[in-house]
Amino acid sequence: MELLSNALAHASVPDRYVFPPDKRAALQLDGQSLDDDADGVTLPVVDLHRAALSGDDGLRRHVAAEIVRAGKEFGFFQVVNHGVGEDVVKGFRDAAAEFFAMPAEEKLPYCSDDQSKPFRLASSTSYDKSETRYWRDYLKLQCHPVTADLLHHWPPQPATFRPRLASFSEAVHELAQTLLSLVAEGLGLVPDFFAGDLSGGETQMNVNYYPPCPDPSLTLGLLPHCDRHLLTVLSQGDVAGLQARHQGRWILVRPVPGAFVVNFGHQMEIVTNGALASVEHRAVTNSAVARMSVATLVMPKNDCRIGPAPEMVDEAANNPARFREFVFSEFMEAYDTAAASREDVLGSFRIN
Repeated sequence: MELLSNALAHASVPDRYVFPPDKRAALQLDGQSLDDDADGVTLPVVDLHRAALSGDDGLRRHVAAEIVRAGKEFGFFQVVNHGVGEDVVKGFRDAAAEFFAMPAEEKLPYCSDDQSKPFRLASSTSYDKSETRYWRDYLKLQCHPVTADLLHHWPPQPATFRPRLASFSEAVHELAQTLLSLVAEGLGLVPDFFAGDLSGGETQMNVNYYPPCPDPSLTLGLLPHCDRHLLTVLSQGDVAGLQARHQGRWILVRPVPGAFVVNFGHQMEIVTNGALASVEHRAVTNSAVARMSVATLVMPKNDCRIGPAPEMVDEAANNPARFREFVFSEFMEAYDTAAASREDVLGSFRIN
């Protein structure tokens, strides 16, 4: 398997990574450049510390309303004072960077395109049918619940990888549950609405590594897509590269020190009957430094039945159910068939 992290620095972009002009990030959407701030639009930053203050229900309701408001406007927001220790975040990010820097022969046993593996290393992306390759390597792994059997699948080298991944996974899982509770409260649902089968599937993680690219205008790190899951909690570090679509344009998600980026997946859009949409996003490259992002993906159980929550449907107010019910495993198959296309995959479940 060809890995970008195995190669010396490229002097030019190999042909297999060069996208047609209409697919290049710098030339999409009326020529908007990679550095365009879309008229200065930035994502909301939500301080979760206020929601944790005991005995102050008013502050908690305010934070929940902030999250829902950000979700309705952007589908994305950032959170600070979230309770995940800086040492925990940096510890795992450092261990993951060490893994990508290991010699090729030490990484080879983990290289695989078999999506059933609980830990694997690959390159480009597995759900786009294009022959052009994306400028990224990635780890895709099951990360929660942390069990002895799961730990066995994680690599023993570097020596810090397993314990730091376990600590990071547990801390981010707790944060995700807090966020889901606040989302529920902000929508007027019971606080534990998303608990159980809706968020009880095997939590996955994507650790994305984007090496410096000699000409970012020719490449993409990751294609425009929406997440298939319920909720994504992303550590993007201090190097920008994530862009989210907002009102027909791409906005750069600028790093905020210590923050996590949060976005909603297709399941959140369906369960909330479209109130909180799953928004397209992509990754662009840069020529100066490597970028690494760590995405934790919270998903339903495979046999979970999913459809709009009754509380989010009101026929009398001209707000009928927009999606049919289905089993989550059916959605996963449709997502792969649609190659992550937002309209194609949702069209399979939308009620006309």
